[in-house]
Amino acid sequence: MTAELVRGQNHPLDRTRVEIRIAADGPVLAGVTLGDEQGRLSGAEAVAHPGAPRRAGVEVPSAPAAVQRIAVDLGVLPGAVHRVSVLLALPGGPGAPRGFGAAAAPSVAVTTPDGIPLAGYTVTGLGPESALVAVELYRRQGAWRIRAVGQGYAGGLAELLRDQGLPGAAELAARIEEATGTGRAPVAAPDPPAAPDPVPAVRPERPTLGPTAFAPETESLAGAPDAPAVGLGAPPAGARLDYRHPRRPAASTVAPVAPPAPAPPAAAGGPDGPAAPVAGDANGWSMEERLYNQVRGMFEDLARSVAAYRSAAGFAASRLERELDEALADPRARLGGATEAARVTARDRHADLVGRARAVLDRDLAQLAAESEVVEPALPPALARWDNPVWHAYEVPRQPPMAVRLGDLHLPEAPELRIPLLVRLPLERGLWIDSGPGPYPRAGRDPEREFGRRELGSALTDAAPDEAALGRLALETAVAVAARLLAAHPPGGYAVQVLDPAGSAGPALAPLRESGALPEPPAAGARGVAAVLAALTRRVDLLQMAVRHRATEALPPELDPAEQLLIVHDFPHGFDDRALNQLRYLADEGPAVGVHLMMVADRSRAREYGPVLDPLWRALLRLTPVPDTHLADPWVGHAWTYEPPLAPRRSEVIRRVLDRVAEARRAADPQTG
Repeated sequence: MTAELVRGQNHPLDRTRVEIRIAADGPVLAGVTLGDEQGRLSGAEAVAHPGAPRRAGVEVPSAPAAVQRIAVDLGVLPGAVHRVSVLLALPGGPGAPRGFGAAAAPSVAVTTPDGIPLAGYTVTGLGPESALVAVELYRRQGAWRIRAVGQGYAGGLAELLRDQGLPGAAELAARIEEATGTGRAPVAAPDPPAAPDPVPAVRPERPTLGPTAFAPETESLAGAPDAPAVGLGAPPAGARLDYRHPRRPAASTVAPVAPPAPAPPAAAGGPDGPAAPVAGDANGWSMEERLYNQVRGMFEDLARSVAAYRSAAGFAASRLERELDEALADPRARLGGATEAARVTARDRHADLVGRARAVLDRDLAQLAAESEVVEPALPPALARWDNPVWHAYEVPRQPPMAVRLGDLHLPEAPELRIPLLVRLPLERGLWIDSGPGPYPRAGRDPEREFGRRELGSALTDAAPDEAALGRLALETAVAVAARLLAAHPPGGYAVQVLDPAGSAGPALAPLRESGALPEPPAAGARGVAAVLAALTRRVDLLQMAVRHRATEALPPELDPAEQLLIVHDFPHGFDDRALNQLRYLADEGPAVGVHLMMVADRSRAREYGPVLDPLWRALLRLTPVPDTHLADPWVGHAWTYEPPLAPRRSEVIRRVLDRVAEARRAADPQTG
């Protein structure tokens, strides 16, 4: 039976040779792009279009038409190709429509070579867009799947190709449009020799962490991830998010060799069943990078699967409402019982549509849950939960990892399926542990983890924690995050300072102080706050000048080379106007030179400063000490429930890890002991 897809929905593909049939209201140009795992294009040879209709594994029509056929043989695609994107574009010229929204919606059908339909998708909701990615065939765990994309671009082919990372996108788009403008393709120049597989950048993928967009309530993981997320709301239409770290060199600058291939998945459920999930089944230069990219793929898959289910359920609900309205519109039908029969029929149809959509979602959730079960135990310490046994064998690393885990994310449709919230290192944004009151929904309740049950004990009820308990839990969350950052860096590579003007943070800071990971007591009082902020501001100024003038050898010898994390407690108590300006400066300029800010604060307590502090809050990634729906993914904008990275009840894992960190630092630099 044919699967009729909605935007974002995916469907398994049980064969390698398929045809993609396109039907439009008028002539359209059809093409294919061959992207890597992140959807990026290596060059013009990765695009099949009327001027070059044949590429390895694909053949597209050589002229625009209302009905098109594209032949795809996935079995002969180059190994570096993981995404086959089907693109449509409107040809130019007098009388041509200005956008797809001016005509009937185009439809795409994926069929067998002999015409048996496998999946279909009608690309609705278009407006001024003159180019679009209709569907994509993508490789996941060694198997191919179909995804309904429907992403339009008002800027035409040039914007579409640029979004997929193609060098010289505008030039190639002009050549394609020239080929189709005359109604026939010119003689194509010989294709350039096949280039070796491109060396991928040391990052996952698809979308981000570019500039983060903020909304009043939700922050999008587009900057997360660093955000991945991890900013608020979905990105602008047509925007492409980039996870590449600004200061992390591309892999091509490291070694011009092909990346290691991921481990082959084992067969499961017979030849027609999905492949058994394998930890590290993603591209990358190391197992750590493979796992990172695999987690990012799981994040995107869950977001899109739930989006497809919600879209289908919403369609079923609107259809039910329309059919009930139609049944009640005729007063004569109410007398003969026809209205009640129509109601029953409409409700049965609604239940059937929702049930079918839920069955598809359950299938996807089962696959993701199986993948999570093999990925979680394989994660290295920086990416693992505190209850992962890998922490029992923890050793201080020789170099920082590519990311750290700052909690978990889940959606209400799958409360037991947790996706790690991974943030790239070095941090590009400071952190804000929100100690203020909030709605704090209790979706996906876990008696061992939720709301810091180990600390609040019997005082924890279905109501949110009181202000004092929430403040303590916020500071303990900050300590847990600081412990992760310390554990992720080599001995002496990371240092922590604490500002505690009121001197009330002592008990929560005990793990840091008793282990020696926090060598100096928290700075208290207005004088202590001023001294620490002045020293860090001077550090940022010196490092910026040294980097700008390439004179790092001229830095004072007493300058600690370690990255600095400043934990600010009980803000804004004890901070004058000068201190506020210094905090804003550190939040904006500090991360670029290794000075990071972690605020433990209730924003409502700083309202007296008005909008002056708004840039400070926006510069920080907000985390909460209890589950809260304030983070959004960068693809469909779901409100994800965030859970903080607290250790299990009665666990001493954080203390043990901090003891090892302090011991390694003393061994590396005996003077610190």
